[in-house]
Amino acid sequence: MQTALSSAERYRKARADAATELAADYLELIEDLITECGEARATDLAVRMGVSHVTISKALQRLMRGGFVTYRPYRSIFLTDSGRAIAKAAREKHLTMLNFLLSIGVPADIAEQDAEGMEHHVSSETLSAMNKHLAGLKR
Repeated sequence: MQTALSSAERYRKARADAATELAADYLELIEDLITECGEARATDLAVRMGVSHVTISKALQRLMRGGFVTYRPYRSIFLTDSGRAIAKAAREKHLTMLNFLLSIGVPADIAEQDAEGMEHHVSSETLSAMNKHLAGLKR
């Protein structure tokens, strides 16, 4: 069982979570584009995320420095093994959150929207409890 975090630790954790949240969203979207279109391009990311090409370029540079993607300007973007692992984990969390919310009666469109935010902040303990709840429903 975890002990309660101090106020400073909670804020520090929240800032770190916010920094990784956007990276996970980008990685998940890159994987989606590769699956759907056969490739991921910066232009496609900009359109899907509703941001400028400059914003995408800066994000891709951060992801590349982190070892999550490889790319060259005006070329396709590729996930590294670690980038693919983060995208997969984010997708699995999202699906657990979505299925849990649906199981308690949240309308699909709202559940989808809420799951997108919640997936980045759920603890492993809560996620495990949700998975146990969902497994019990399948019996």
